[in-house]
Amino acid sequence: MTSTQLQQARVATFTFFTLNGFVLGLWVVNIPEIKDRTGTSTEALGYLILLFGGAALVGMQVVGRLIDRFGSGAVTTGACVVLCGLLIGPGLATTTWHLAVALIVLGLANGCVDVGQNSHASVVEQRYGRPIMSAFHAWFSLGGLVASVVGGVLIEHDVDLRWTLGVSGTVGIVLIALVRPFVLQHAVPETDEADSAEGRGAPWSPKVVLIAALAFALFLSEGVAYDWSTVHLHDSLGADKATAAWAFGAFSTAMTIVRLLADRVVARIGPAVYVQVAALIGAAALAGAALSPEPWVAIVAWAVFGIGLAGCIPQFFSAAGRIDPANAGLYMARVTSAGYVGMLAGPAIIGILTRWMPLTVAFSVPIAGCLLAGLLSRQALAPEKDA
Repeated sequence: MTSTQLQQARVATFTFFTLNGFVLGLWVVNIPEIKDRTGTSTEALGYLILLFGGAALVGMQVVGRLIDRFGSGAVTTGACVVLCGLLIGPGLATTTWHLAVALIVLGLANGCVDVGQNSHASVVEQRYGRPIMSAFHAWFSLGGLVASVVGGVLIEHDVDLRWTLGVSGTVGIVLIALVRPFVLQHAVPETDEADSAEGRGAPWSPKVVLIAALAFALFLSEGVAYDWSTVHLHDSLGADKATAAWAFGAFSTAMTIVRLLADRVVARIGPAVYVQVAALIGAAALAGAALSPEPWVAIVAWAVFGIGLAGCIPQFFSAAGRIDPANAGLYMARVTSAGYVGMLAGPAIIGILTRWMPLTVAFSVPIAGCLLAGLLSRQALAPEKDA
């Protein structure tokens, strides 16, 4: 494969991640409108969002085996087309039940895309021979940012939601068609009958369990930042709502910037050392946020927390793709699912704990998760010969 073909494959993978972030971002910014159009209560909406997450988990379990059979390029391309095509679904829903169906199928497609794009990114990264995974995740964040800006402008100009979602989905499908020739349609590894049997039951080795567990811990921490950073400033430090919003803004901006730069650092010091240092920085930053006496100190601390977390999670996706080429899709699905569960569980765990303790004390859970990731990163991410 020439360097030009490899660069084109990288651009195609950037497109997958950007579209995925854009689709999810466009759904999020239009939630209030969709809620009103369908007459869905706030309580019911909470259950529907959990339903979306559960459907995504189901999709993740199914797609892993498809990737190992047909290749990550073909599966991710197809899943992205389906995801973009289904984007209009929530906009067409007129009742809560219609919205439930729309979110189930959208969640299934999103789960397939999530595992597929990370699997394809891992293949591209291995062909490059150097770390590039963090940059892919940065483009996912940028896709969400673009969606928030575009969606906000369209909402402000009272553009019909169905047009917004339908046109956006169509543009996404066109972009996928344009980059499809550049996708790596890598061959499925040839295996004998014994290997195939092993592939159907890819083992949960101690290293696989550790990678999945640390991905869970880091995603849990990220989920806490998404749902509780602004609440922390508003409720614990008495900041007004506008000021409180800066906490999440600082966190997400830092995450995006660092993910664009992290690959160069990882290439120099290695993924294990990077996560060891960065995760410990994240733990210290979150502790600093919890102990902050003033809102501006907390905002800085949340930004540093984003700096610490940003480049850690992509390293675990890279590690999952290297465990066993014959079962790369299945292992990626396991690690992605563990992380996704952490993302969903983290905010809920904090909410439950606040019944018995202050929010800042409940932050000890994600702090502990970051500490574990930092302390155990060498065992999880070291090359097989060194593990």
